[in-house]
Amino acid sequence: MAAPYSQFSPSPTPVNVCVEAVLESQIQEVRVVEKPDAPDGHEIQEVYVPPLSMSENLTKLAQKIDFYKDESDEKGKPTSEGEKEEEEKTGAAFQPSLWPWDSVRTKLRTSLTEMSVLLDILNVSSSKEKRYMVLDPVQQNAPDPKLAVQLMSKRRALQSAASVLQSGAERLRKSHAEINNKNDFHLELLNVRQKWRLKKTGTSILGDLSYRSVGSRYMHNGVFEVVKSSDLTAEGEFLAQRGSLDVVVPTELEGGAYIQVEVKSVPDTMDLTGAILRVPSGIGPVRSETYWQQKLEKAQNVLFCKEIFAQLAREAVQSKASIPHLVVGNQIITNVFPGIQLSIVLCHSTGKEREKKLPQYKMDHNHVLEHSLHQLLRENHFKNINFPAPHPVTALVGLTKKRRLAGPNALSRKQLMDMSDSESMLDQIIKQTKHNVLRLRTMQTIDGIAATLSDPQLTVHWSCCNSSTEASCRVIITSQGYDLRVWHSFVIIIGVDSLKVIIKEGRVFFLSFEEKELQDFIMWQVSQHQISVSQNLARLMGWQIMSTSTAMGVSDLESSGTASSLILAAPNKERILAIKSGPSSGIKVFLQQSQKDNKNRVILPDDKWQSVGADYQQVDLSKFEGRNFASKLELLLATFSHDLSSSSS
Repeated sequence: MAAPYSQFSPSPTPVNVCVEAVLESQIQEVRVVEKPDAPDGHEIQEVYVPPLSMSENLTKLAQKIDFYKDESDEKGKPTSEGEKEEEEKTGAAFQPSLWPWDSVRTKLRTSLTEMSVLLDILNVSSSKEKRYMVLDPVQQNAPDPKLAVQLMSKRRALQSAASVLQSGAERLRKSHAEINNKNDFHLELLNVRQKWRLKKTGTSILGDLSYRSVGSRYMHNGVFEVVKSSDLTAEGEFLAQRGSLDVVVPTELEGGAYIQVEVKSVPDTMDLTGAILRVPSGIGPVRSETYWQQKLEKAQNVLFCKEIFAQLAREAVQSKASIPHLVVGNQIITNVFPGIQLSIVLCHSTGKEREKKLPQYKMDHNHVLEHSLHQLLRENHFKNINFPAPHPVTALVGLTKKRRLAGPNALSRKQLMDMSDSESMLDQIIKQTKHNVLRLRTMQTIDGIAATLSDPQLTVHWSCCNSSTEASCRVIITSQGYDLRVWHSFVIIIGVDSLKVIIKEGRVFFLSFEEKELQDFIMWQVSQHQISVSQNLARLMGWQIMSTSTAMGVSDLESSGTASSLILAAPNKERILAIKSGPSSGIKVFLQQSQKDNKNRVILPDDKWQSVGADYQQVDLSKFEGRNFASKLELLLATFSHDLSSSSS
């Protein structure tokens, strides 16, 4: 800066004095550095503050100006005696403006001027060229770091933030709990209405538990009432609420129920009406504080079980079977096979029954048949409301395709009557029960024979494509070590009350439900398999098959089935083997040798006739080595063949 004149100059002539800032920089830090060349081994170094740039210097000077200070009052005050005299002289000649808004206009004009200048500065500084003005950030002197103070400040800040978060979380938790525990009857009623059918009758709200909307024709109305829940019981005790409303179901639908289906063997002396019932632990009374959804679900299940039993009881009474069905109380008893009884019982527990000490009894409940009952009732519901579409459109609704084609196909009256007859639920469940019993008997019979019979082996393959009234399996008979050469198989088709067996040759046999018939048939097939193995071994060993029969007419009769026979001749015709295989007698081998010393030798000169008239001797197969009959027979044939070859040589 340059001063125009100096007051300290003695001469009257003004002298221009130049005042400049000191060029030395400020010392920021003094360091003591070890230096061996120094006299005392130390050297003092000074760290200077870097000089400010022109923009930083301008900013520093601008910070010293108080822009908030109003200098308008100071401008009007006189600063010297001369100015005061001039103000007194011109005071008389000054006349204020006659317009009252003159001061407001002046201030607004001044503000407009300042804003215009500020806008020009911003436009110049924000232009792309930045040729006239540049705004540089000012780097303030960083204060000395104080770790302890910073740590305390951060700790306090974290504590305050944590307290804010905790208080907010607590408020949210309380509001959420209030929303969940809020007893809003109308919101709860809306939830009930979304899941169940409701209607308002007078001042009461009634609901429907029945299955009429899906095709049920059960007479029970299944009406329940929706009421507001109360905190006090009838005895005045406090009761914890599970909701703002409660439901009142009919007394006959209270508790739990299920359909017990049991298939068991019944002796002739057993009382058919004496059934021992045990309700499972999961099915019992429904507590009063139970949530309304669980109450309604259990009540609807009770209604469904009662509809099933009512339908079965009505069909059992109306049935015209040869053996009448027995309906006693809440149980239906029918005979499936001789000595096999099907019992269908409605088990309903309300919790108000008196406890009775019952003897220990193992309940053989069939869950598959119970599920079948549920499916059959739902199918009836579906058929009641879903009818086949009419063809053409003007035809009767509900007319099936078979009945529509009855005229063009010229069906007889009997065929039409058979077509109109529909199978009842009771008949269908009895058929399924018969099939289950027959399938179980077949499995037990085959497994029992396979376990007791060591030669040959039985292998069973059950088909996975079965239905509720039909199943099939394939039984394969093999001999150990010879399964690749000879094997025997047959297919068993299990029906409702009979078996259909198809053997390898394509022949079909029909068997009844008796286990003995299937057992005899399997043993007959085993005997046939032994003859087949003997034939194949004889061909391989060079023996000649003289005759074979599947129904042997001599020897003792078999207790079941017929015996098979096979006669083999040695390659040189000197020995003959006779093999007999029966279902009950088993396998036997007889040997006939030639008689060269016989008196008929002159008459029969050919050696092949020497064995005619000789006696057969039974061969003891137990003295031969081998794991099964096939290996023993192979050893026997090989021994005789070797003896013949050595004698001929």
